[in-house]
Amino acid sequence: MNRRAGRFGKGGVGAGAALATILLTTACDPVTLGVAGTAAAGGTAAAQERSVSDAISDQAIRISINDLWLREDLEMYNRLSLTVTEGRVLVTGQVPTPEERVTAIRLVWQVDGVKEVINEIQVADSGGLSGYARDAWISTQLRSRLAFDGSVSALNYSIDTVGGTIYIMGIAQNQAELDRVIAHARNIPYVQRVVPYVRMAGEPVSDPAANQAS
Repeated sequence: MNRRAGRFGKGGVGAGAALATILLTTACDPVTLGVAGTAAAGGTAAAQERSVSDAISDQAIRISINDLWLREDLEMYNRLSLTVTEGRVLVTGQVPTPEERVTAIRLVWQVDGVKEVINEIQVADSGGLSGYARDAWISTQLRSRLAFDGSVSALNYSIDTVGGTIYIMGIAQNQAELDRVIAHARNIPYVQRVVPYVRMAGEPVSDPAANQAS
């Protein structure tokens, strides 16, 4: 079984029995186990502060993210773990390159229901201490500017910087908000390029790379 089991605590006997029956009669693949977890979520949510609907929604988000990672790269799926609580996604693990880190978080933001992404992915090869430090400084500067901009919902965005290129991922409330975010990014020293992987709130999931800007 995969380590990505949802954190729903101890549930009722009925829900546990139902889940055990499903696991004994199905293959141990991530999608099948995810469906089983969703079936049991209604019985286990009572042990937490989340509502039944929130627990089921979080489980559905977790299944979708794992499926996207698996389709993208088996190694990515194996290296990363996630926790979902009320639409907020914590991603942990280690990847070999900054580009793979960007890809993993971009895929998370493509899933409906995701409200915030906390990116704790570590990069095994940072490409040199000085370059990594500058990229980290750029990301910190942009996060700070967004946090203090009352016209921007900062929690709806994830920021990653690789080699002076800022990757902005998330969900914009409207085009005006996205324009403000991009403007903040472009005004930071040492920034070479800005690439937004952003979709508009309420719009169907599509390829957010269509909003790219240089």
